[in-house]
Amino acid sequence: MATPDFIRELRGAALGRGLLFLPGVTAIVFDDEGRVLLGRRSDTGRWAVIGGIPEPGEQPAQCAVREVYEETAVRCVAERIVLVETREPITYPNGDVCQFLDITLRCRAVGGRARVNDDESLEVGWFAPDALPPLEDFGLTRVKLAADETAPTWFAPADPPPGTPADPSQSLR
Repeated sequence: MATPDFIRELRGAALGRGLLFLPGVTAIVFDDEGRVLLGRRSDTGRWAVIGGIPEPGEQPAQCAVREVYEETAVRCVAERIVLVETREPITYPNGDVCQFLDITLRCRAVGGRARVNDDESLEVGWFAPDALPPLEDFGLTRVKLAADETAPTWFAPADPPPGTPADPSQSLR
């Protein structure tokens, strides 16, 4: 994914290469046949789900719709939140360190035709959930959760505050 201008400005003005905590949005897009939209990334050559970083002030659903169109020329609508997860920090080859809070949205294609639409992808295509190309666990997990239309939003459970009884009912006595 290309580094947005506002992040380059932040790093240049004050932050340098230090840890930058950022929102990220992943869009799991399904078509009317139940296939999922994937892109083969130009930076790694691997198939992946579609995603990106919201622009300042941009809502997660707006980001998902924009990223899907920019990368694949597919028009979509966001339907629901699938997952919210803070990822482990990543150090990029240039030394920049980022940590992403990923918001994954299930989306439905409503128009356009899947094709490479920018320089971030080598190919794009639709795949049946049971016939996916090799994907990293990040993408596999999100596709699996998004495919189940009745599943609740997934998030990592919080640790109880210090001093909280193991049995929450004990605190009511």
